[in-house]
Amino acid sequence: MKPKWQVWANEAKAEFPKANSALLPLLHRIQTEEGYLSENTINDVAELLQLPVPYVESVVSFYSLYFQKPVGKRVIHVCVGLSCALNGSDQLMHHLEGKLGIQEGQTTQDGEVTLLEAECLAACDLAPVAQVNLRFVAPVESADALLAKEVNS
Repeated sequence: MKPKWQVWANEAKAEFPKANSALLPLLHRIQTEEGYLSENTINDVAELLQLPVPYVESVVSFYSLYFQKPVGKRVIHVCVGLSCALNGSDQLMHHLEGKLGIQEGQTTQDGEVTLLEAECLAACDLAPVAQVNLRFVAPVESADALLAKEVNS
């Protein structure tokens, strides 16, 4: 049985006649449904849209919001841009790693939280900044406050 997203691929191809235009919305929809973009999925998308596999892989690896392995129910991105770094994002990351028992790039054993760096979240005036499932949290007062409000609630 074909995955449901293959039906979406045909819809995307009809809505966006050029394969490049259909690629991002299709990848987003697949990831929303499946949680991440597996190697097999990337290969299948390339074939369906008649794009080279390396091209699709490069698009997926370029955008930090596409995941190539399973992530937690909550994905915390901590900004590590200059303003956030100057305002303590490295300490915030260190404290989150300690509280969660994982390193940046890892997911907790229960599958609840994935902790990732973000190069810039474009809210320098609110530094340090984080996102939880793409929702801004700023300024982040402490790792404890972030976890209590956004993860443990």
